[in-house]
Amino acid sequence: MSTRPVGSGLPVTLAYVAGLLAVFIGERILGAGTGRTVLSVLGVVAAVGALGWRFTRMRSAAADRRAVEGWVLGLYGVGLAALLLYFLRSDAGAAVFGSPLSQKAPKLAVVLAALFPALLLCSLLPLALVEAASAAMTRAPVMETGRARSALYSGLGLAFVVVFAFASMYVATQADVTWDLSYFRTAKPGDSTRKVIRGLNEPLQVTLFFPPANEVGEAVSQYFRDLAVESPQLLNVERLDQAVEPVRARNLGVHNNGTIVLARGDRKEPLTVGLEIDRARGQLQRLDQEVQRRLLAVARPRRVVYFTAGHGERAESRPVPGETPRPSVGQLKELLRAQNVDVRSLGVAEGLGTEVPKDAAAVVVMGPTREFLPEELNALREYADRGGRLWLALEPDGPDFQRLLEPLGLKYLKTPLANAQVFFRATRQQSDRGNLATASFSSHPSVTSLAAMAAQAPVIFPGAGAMEQLQPLPNAVMHDISVRAHGATFADANGDFTQDAGETRRAWPLVVAVERPAPAGKETMRAVVMADADALGDLVLGNLGNAYLAVDTLRWLTGEENISGTVSTEEDVPIQHTREQDVAWFYATVFLGPALVLAVGFVKTRRRGRRAPRAAVAAGGER
Repeated sequence: MSTRPVGSGLPVTLAYVAGLLAVFIGERILGAGTGRTVLSVLGVVAAVGALGWRFTRMRSAAADRRAVEGWVLGLYGVGLAALLLYFLRSDAGAAVFGSPLSQKAPKLAVVLAALFPALLLCSLLPLALVEAASAAMTRAPVMETGRARSALYSGLGLAFVVVFAFASMYVATQADVTWDLSYFRTAKPGDSTRKVIRGLNEPLQVTLFFPPANEVGEAVSQYFRDLAVESPQLLNVERLDQAVEPVRARNLGVHNNGTIVLARGDRKEPLTVGLEIDRARGQLQRLDQEVQRRLLAVARPRRVVYFTAGHGERAESRPVPGETPRPSVGQLKELLRAQNVDVRSLGVAEGLGTEVPKDAAAVVVMGPTREFLPEELNALREYADRGGRLWLALEPDGPDFQRLLEPLGLKYLKTPLANAQVFFRATRQQSDRGNLATASFSSHPSVTSLAAMAAQAPVIFPGAGAMEQLQPLPNAVMHDISVRAHGATFADANGDFTQDAGETRRAWPLVVAVERPAPAGKETMRAVVMADADALGDLVLGNLGNAYLAVDTLRWLTGEENISGTVSTEEDVPIQHTREQDVAWFYATVFLGPALVLAVGFVKTRRRGRRAPRAAVAAGGER
């Protein structure tokens, strides 16, 4: 037998691939007719002929090339096996078995449909790499089988990766299963809700409509079990199945399970949670907020809070065309309504020029830009004198309200405040120094929640003005500076956001709670004066500290400071990036990550290259 070297086997492989391609065109493109039969038969003949030709080459090849020829011959065989599996599930297989394989053995047909392209891929990819490696060594006196073996393994590895990727995608598509790995836990009763329950003076009925062994129902039941310990005599919690108790459900206005009803007397407040845990997640995470809102509606009397109007105050809707856009207070009013408050407007047309309505629980003056009429100021002063509750949120570009503030022992300087050290960066310009941020709170009841959370809930004042206390204070007036600015805050008289000579730097009052005892038979006057109306605007009310400032202020003004406290929530906090952080993440993932991979690969190959000469030198020395 001859063992001399033979020429390149690439023409044989090309004939083999051409045969497979002819079968593909005949079976998948033409699909029927004489052309299909001719191409399929010619393709099979070409592939089988290439296999026989390769076998002859292997027998006549030199000893150093015979192993490589054997690997190539095996890859040919894998490709022909894939071709055989294809024909078993095609029309040819139906002719052999008498009926299509998909009818006789549907599971086997599915297995063959997935197996034959995988085998074909495991044949062609390694074949291409082995032939490329062998072609480079055609004229070499000795074949480097290690190089060809590496090419074979690389091709098989690449084919396995592709097969695994396609299989994974297929399984994921067919299974259609999603995993939610986000944080989830039902909210627990917060301090404020517990205080409301402890303050009950009449029985409160809570009815839970859930079927037995329902996951959502169990979570809701646990919440109310934790809440019931605050007042076991007055809070009655009952769980029913709407399908079993349709009459009681109908009396409470419930037609489906998944509903909570809080009732006291004739007042009923329903809360729909749902039955499926995936859909009820959001409601369960906010359960304490939703329950408290309905709890206040049935357990507390509804109060009326008036917002003055007609002087450029912050509005609930968009500004009037032609006026300077100003942040609205729509979210603030919604927040107050959630506290069982009826929000109404109060202007000259509603009687502010005469007197404040008798049913007013509080009057809010929210950042006006124009002066009040003398008659309106008189009505507000008379309201305060008879024990009224005022909430004044001022602006540097608005009136100074001297006639209202002087009896309260305060003076609004209208000088904007700024801080070059601690501020809220919004536009990354010098003017951002006017966006004050502070976590300096007193122990006053109007900031109960803020004092408890301290630095966890800072308050933002985007454009506050300077406010001072008059000395001495008017008779019987008591002050509590509930919120102070940071100690590095200065009165920016010239508006350049830089501290200049003569601009005082200190912890300016930002919110002052005022109280004046009333004569016998009258209520105590209460007022809260804020140096910035924008602190209650929609732009910053989403900040936890500003929201608690608004709620606790309302509760102290209306005499309900005993229920002030935090509300429990388990909602996920979205991760937000600045523009600079987004840019950094982009370049890190697109350039830095691949660069690190390339660097590691370069170092590894360099080390491997250094070891090879040393090994050769060592081998030469041993010889």
